[in-house]
Amino acid sequence: MTDEDVLVVGGGLAGLTAALFTARADLDTRVVSTGEPILRRNAHLENFPGFPAGVNPRLLLDSTREQAERNGVQFTDDRVERVAPLDPEDPPYSEDGDLGPDDEVSGFAVSLDDGDALTATYVVAASWSDPSYLDDLDVSMVQRGSKQFVGVDDLGRTEVDGLYAAGRLAKQYHQAVVAAGHGAQVAITLLEDSDRPFYHDWVVPEGYFTGRDRAVPPGCEEIDESERRRREDESRAAIRESVADPHPDGPTMHPSVADEE
Repeated sequence: MTDEDVLVVGGGLAGLTAALFTARADLDTRVVSTGEPILRRNAHLENFPGFPAGVNPRLLLDSTREQAERNGVQFTDDRVERVAPLDPEDPPYSEDGDLGPDDEVSGFAVSLDDGDALTATYVVAASWSDPSYLDDLDVSMVQRGSKQFVGVDDLGRTEVDGLYAAGRLAKQYHQAVVAAGHGAQVAITLLEDSDRPFYHDWVVPEGYFTGRDRAVPPGCEEIDESERRRREDESRAAIRESVADPHPDGPTMHPSVADEE
């Protein structure tokens, strides 16, 4: 028993995208983040697909968070202080009396800066500026100058079962589209590793599968033409609303420059 199926540390594009995919697969998902993603420092983002003239980076982050919220992701604005393996002697396991210190418990205990604690079956680490919250876990760290990266396999798995790393923390290239794509890849890897039935996260026209006498696979959805039009209208309205006015926030200057001013 855990509070969340998936807890994502970090609210940048990698973390938000990972959370979006796990939530859409019906895993209870929570993002814990504080401060602001480094993407908010950018003046204008001109190489993210789908935006012919580029996009305001802060608008992209806000829109991705809204999309995650629409799909059921919960958010906690706090700093993760520590991620540690669950102990059968800790609540809630110690309270039911069925587990002892020699029993294996899968999952993680997550301590927050404000003193609160959460538990999760899976953790996706996607906050990279200070990975010290992983110090209690047996994960390999790669030092590159002043930066630390988590050692992962090709799909974002660490050496610790149930712990994944996404985005820059996993030594991915420092580009927004790479971070988003890697977040999705890590989430799908998590789904493949879990017991959750999953094929692809696809929304397809009515008959795409059933018209071939196939059951609709887990993670997929068939919709008829009226529902397709309804969703398209809803998406167009949401896009119009998001770009109707200039974003209220400007870019955040690099802290070393700001300190000199």
